[in-house]
Amino acid sequence: MKTKVLALTVLVLLSMSSFAQVSEKRFGFEFGSGASLAISKPGETELKPGFGYEGIFHYRFMEHAGIYGGWGWNRFGADNSFAGDEVCFEETGYVFGLQFKHPVGKDATSYYVRAGGLYNHIEIEDSEGDITHDSGHGMGWQLAAGLDFQLGKNWSLTPGIKFNALSREVENEGINIPLELNYLQLRVGINKKF
Repeated sequence: MKTKVLALTVLVLLSMSSFAQVSEKRFGFEFGSGASLAISKPGETELKPGFGYEGIFHYRFMEHAGIYGGWGWNRFGADNSFAGDEVCFEETGYVFGLQFKHPVGKDATSYYVRAGGLYNHIEIEDSEGDITHDSGHGMGWQLAAGLDFQLGKNWSLTPGIKFNALSREVENEGINIPLELNYLQLRVGINKKF
């Protein structure tokens, strides 16, 4: 009799746990923005600190693991470059990858790590805002980590840091110029689960 009661209790607890996981939201949309710092010199150009943003959708397919995908934009100014003076380097395109997110103790705070790919391009704009060079889209990669602070039901604040790496090239006066754009971004995001 004790074995049946114990088995029934375990079964009830497991089904309650399973039900709780099913009721958690699996989808989310996150919008993040922040300051960017180039750690490479694309085309031997010294870039000023920049700014960017990213909007990504999440889908959690396991308790702590999920996928993400979205679009991002970053802009860096430059006083002097092979493309002229007072230009801007803009990196835009798509991001996708895997995310691992885990609670910190019993608190409403979690940490996350992400690893993914980029399908981006680099545009160079002159001082008037006209595009003078476009690298075309190509593959790169991204790493990110941060915290997720619950703000209330289905909302959270997501500060973190990310690293983007993209290698492209542009043609300038018949010469191919390699553009290695690697940068860090300190970001703050807001996430809505649904």
